[in-house]
Amino acid sequence: MTQNPHYTKHHPKWYRVRMPIFWWVHKWVHAKFILRELTSVAVALYALVLLFQIRALAQGPEAYINFGAWLRTPFSIILHAIAFLFVLFHCITWFNLAPRALVVRMGKKRIPDAVIAASNYVAWVVVSAAMAWIILN
Repeated sequence: MTQNPHYTKHHPKWYRVRMPIFWWVHKWVHAKFILRELTSVAVALYALVLLFQIRALAQGPEAYINFGAWLRTPFSIILHAIAFLFVLFHCITWFNLAPRALVVRMGKKRIPDAVIAASNYVAWVVVSAAMAWIILN
């Protein structure tokens, strides 16, 4: 026998509520959360496409031309359109969630959630416009 008087050989069963696998489809809030989490997979896949583009650029002009030809295929265009929609959904939901994740105070007053969300959208537009200007010029 052991010296510990609280030790029992058999562990009691825990109470576990059975949850269906698609528990999240019943409420839009839960579905939106799961969809936002799934869109991060599309963001990661698009990052891989970008890495493959950099790799093709490093391999020389012929490899980059072949990669560019692949980017012009209908499959690639559809893939990029879907990835764009997922990334757009991911950005919008994240910017709307940012005021809850980031509490900013000036003195003792908390900055309103709308100001934090709006500043994220303004920064997004400014950075997008700057990148468009760099790419197009």
